Amino acid sequence: MHLKDQITDDMKTAMRAKDTARLGTIRLLLSACKQKEVDERVTLTDADVVALVDKLIKQRKDSITQFTAAARMDLVAQESAEVVVLEGYLPQRLGAAEIDAAVQAIVAELGASGPGAMGKVMGVVKQRLAGNADMGLVSVAVKRALNP
Repeated sequence: MHLKDQITDDMKTAMRAKDTARLGTIRLLLSACKQKEVDERVTLTDADVVALVDKLIKQRKDSITQFTAAARMDLVAQESAEVVVLEGYLPQRLGAAEIDAAVQAIVAELGASGPGAMGKVMGVVKQRLAGNADMGLVSVAVKRALNP
C-alpha cells in the first residue's frame, strides 16, 4: 500500500473515532500533498510524501521554538501533537553512527576532500538518504568528514 493511501485510510479512521486533533493534522498533510500534485502536475511517490512530511515537521518545530519564546504554551502543545502525528508517517530514521558511516563511504567513493566538495557530497547524500535521515545531522556529518 502506498503511503498516501495509508494516510487516507488513517483519515477515515480518525473521522470514525472522532479524533479531531489527529484528523486535522492528517487533513493538513493530505491538503499539502494535493497542492503539490496540482502545482507540479505530478503524482507523488512515497519518497515525495516523506519529503513533504519532513518539511511539515520542520515547520512545526520552528513554530514550537517561536511559540515557546512568546510563552504560548497552548500553541506549543498543539504543534507538538501535530509533530507526533506527522512523525508516524516517516520511515525508521538512521542513527548518528549509521549516518557517519554512510557519509564516510560516499566521501571515499567520490574522492572528495575539503569544504569545497560539500555541495557535491550533499547532492549524493540527499539522493541516498532522503527520508531515512535527519538532514541536519547529515549536514553536520558531511562537514565533519570533509574537515578532518
